[in-house]
Amino acid sequence: VAMSYWAGLLSTAAKVNLLVLVVSVVFSWSSLSDKVPEFALTKIEESNIKDDSGEEAVTEDDADPEDLEVFYPTHQWQTIRPGQAVPAGSHVRLNLQTGEREAKLPDRENGPSGTREERRRRRLGKVDVGSSSFTSQELKEALAKMKDSERAERKAHEEEVRKKFRPIEQLKEEFEKLNVKMETDYEIMVKLIGKFNSSASTLDEKVAALYDLEYYVHQVDNAKDFLSMGGLQLVIKGLNSSEAALKEHAAFVLGAALSSNPKVQIEAIEGGALQKLLVILATEQPLAVRKKALFALSSMLRHFPYAQQQFLKLGGLQVLRSLFRQKGMETLHVRVVTLLYDLIVEKMLLEDSQHGDQREEKIQQYRQVKLVPAVVEQDWCVVVSNLLAMPEHDTREKVLKMVGVLMEFCKERYRGDQALSTTLSLLRSEYEELAAEEQREGDKDGYFKELLGSVNTIIREL
Repeated sequence: VAMSYWAGLLSTAAKVNLLVLVVSVVFSWSSLSDKVPEFALTKIEESNIKDDSGEEAVTEDDADPEDLEVFYPTHQWQTIRPGQAVPAGSHVRLNLQTGEREAKLPDRENGPSGTREERRRRRLGKVDVGSSSFTSQELKEALAKMKDSERAERKAHEEEVRKKFRPIEQLKEEFEKLNVKMETDYEIMVKLIGKFNSSASTLDEKVAALYDLEYYVHQVDNAKDFLSMGGLQLVIKGLNSSEAALKEHAAFVLGAALSSNPKVQIEAIEGGALQKLLVILATEQPLAVRKKALFALSSMLRHFPYAQQQFLKLGGLQVLRSLFRQKGMETLHVRVVTLLYDLIVEKMLLEDSQHGDQREEKIQQYRQVKLVPAVVEQDWCVVVSNLLAMPEHDTREKVLKMVGVLMEFCKERYRGDQALSTTLSLLRSEYEELAAEEQREGDKDGYFKELLGSVNTIIREL
């Protein structure tokens, strides 16, 4: 019984001591809180953007309607309502007495620096859209200023352009006053033909008209228009002129119109152009006239087997052969060889190509052209090979190609030509040195190596 009594007494004493301890702690906490009102769990939030000046108190009534969700801190702790955005740089704490979040402006040595409206105007001078310290109204005002600035810049640019350039309406009026009219190629050719055909035009004016016509008739469509307006017949007629300048430029225009234009080729040969060109080449004429006549003849014969057949019938090959016997015609020799080479290869390529209905018909036309037999018969083999002695590499290149094509038909003639054998040996030695020099310079497939290959091929075949 005594033990139970003392145990109860000790238990009661322990309870009383515990109660006294709790009350002491509560009173001490309350007293300390009264003495230090700012005793709370405080969290300082700093951002990269800091305001150098303090803020003055802003009441809710002064806030803009669109800014009600923004918390405006002062230098006193204020409770942050749910949903409010706290400006960057504010001090934020959790009050352990009330359990609410509070915020205030950071302590600064300097006091307030103007009203909120003034601070907003300063901030709008340079807006950081990535910062949460700007209100929607501030961003709208900044955007409006940017748009106004863009409009002002655009207006200034338009004014600058107006000063430099005149409006299209003004230009049109000025052109109308000057009576300037854009003419088509057809209209221009009509005027040029009229000037060439006019008896009132001087020789220089007619030559100038032909010179300009040559530029326009290079185009296939313009050449067809030139044919339809009667210009082709006038040019063919001009080949009979007693004036060398007119014959030269008439042949020049004719050659330009004939190039790759079958319709004009047919009309020209039916109009007697082939005979007139051969007459010019066969008679005493200045070199410039014969050069343009050969150009027109080449344009007529290429890819036109009927014209090639008529050319042989009219003795055209003998006319070209006569040019090699005349002095002063050396510049035409390579042109003649090139023309014959093109005509022979043209036929060979067509025969080797795939056959079709139209190709079969064209092959039949080419088979009536006995060009190679006529070349061999008139001893063109030697005429061509003699040109290898010329010093120009370009001339040698063209002649070597022609010799290679004629090798099948002229092999026996070439084997008995000691002068050709000597020339080929000299060419091989010369081009071996030039090709080696090319290779030393790093050009493994150079121009002279190609020429050396052509020479070696001919030597092997002989």
